[in-house]
Amino acid sequence: MAAAMRAVAVAVAVAIGVPGIGPAPTPVHAQGQGLPIIRDTEIENLLRDYATPILRAAGLAKQNIKVVVLNDRTFNAFVMDGRHIFINAGALFDAKTPNEVIGVLAHETGHLAGGHLQRLREQLASAQTASIIALLAGIGVAVAGARAGSGGGDVLGPAIMAPQTAIQRSLLSYVRTQEDQADHAGVKFLNATHQSPRGMVDLFKRLADESLYQSRFVDPYLQTHPMPAERVATLQQIAKASPYWDKKDSPELQLRHDMMRAKLSGFLEEPGTVARRFPATDHSLPARYARAISSYRHADLRNALAQIDGLIQAEPNNPYFYELKGQALLESGKAAESVPPLRRAVALSHGAPLIDALLGQALVATNNRAVAGEAVTLLKSAIQRDDGLPGAYVQLAMAYGRKGDLAEADLASAQAAAARGDIVTARQLAARAKTRLPVGSPAWVRADDITNLNPPKPSIFRR
Repeated sequence: MAAAMRAVAVAVAVAIGVPGIGPAPTPVHAQGQGLPIIRDTEIENLLRDYATPILRAAGLAKQNIKVVVLNDRTFNAFVMDGRHIFINAGALFDAKTPNEVIGVLAHETGHLAGGHLQRLREQLASAQTASIIALLAGIGVAVAGARAGSGGGDVLGPAIMAPQTAIQRSLLSYVRTQEDQADHAGVKFLNATHQSPRGMVDLFKRLADESLYQSRFVDPYLQTHPMPAERVATLQQIAKASPYWDKKDSPELQLRHDMMRAKLSGFLEEPGTVARRFPATDHSLPARYARAISSYRHADLRNALAQIDGLIQAEPNNPYFYELKGQALLESGKAAESVPPLRRAVALSHGAPLIDALLGQALVATNNRAVAGEAVTLLKSAIQRDDGLPGAYVQLAMAYGRKGDLAEADLASAQAAAARGDIVTARQLAARAKTRLPVGSPAWVRADDITNLNPPKPSIFRR
């Protein structure tokens, strides 16, 4: 019985993991909680600009849904908790235009707007119940066969497995229906925002061509998605009816997209791959960006700084070039030298939390007690505005330590431990912080909350 239930649960977990489309060094401020998440202000701002009109058209603008990039080179995108759209770095690599990524986001928004996750959970519960009933019925048939002398051992396997297979096929058929609905909804949202669905079709067609060989040997009834050729044909039919079919991305948006892809290449790919993708004869801004990042990532700081300075000269108001220079210096042990470019990045980005946190980290790394207070202010502000910065708590604890505020240092360390899932350490540090904080103060209350934390219960709804 347990094995049968697990089989059904795995089928649904896979479906949830891939309802949308189908670790190496991570860029800038990568933080992960269970998933290998890539954090980067430039990339996140671009994806937010891609997603916002779609979410608004779907009536989800007020749901605070975020697009999260995963450090995974395979092509994939999915929704998992109703609050995030996850997209692999591989999907961003493979998408040649902004419109292709926007098409992916429109499809995933279709899942969210259709309430597919909740419905899928309901189907799982129903499938589990049916699985148990079928299993018990199968055992009953086997026992009856054995008593009748027909060979219980021969009956047991087919009597149990046949209903389980039927349940699994039914469940996967339901998921394929959701995929088709999400495709239709995606085209609807693109039309509502006056954007072309062509990118969605082109991307799906390219993926279908790549998987054509494998799909010849696949049972279509055991797939979570419609078969590639069938899916593209259906999607193309409705997409070509759009009045915006031939609408192109603006040159400005295409450049931002190319810069994102170059950044991911520079951070995630080997130097030889970057050199082949962006040869020295390519003098475009994205190519120069990728080569500069790759140079700094692979211990050629002097050359990298010269390249980054060239980028700054080309675009003196680009905050991400100053951020890159500051990060390169900081990670090379030159904390004091990293502070000026990071201050400039903070000013130009209007206080982006990730860049604020990086400047705070640089100030802490200078070991200069005179700037510890500024570091605390920056890090606290970043944490308050962005709940996805668990590493910032570690830096905050160090900044408080520089100031000699041991109570707040313990509290920040407790929060860091809690963020990484180390509940035992978090409780111990919070309990110590409580002994040093005024009883009833806001900090004392936060520490008290941590001492009462319980470990999260595992969930089967995982990628």
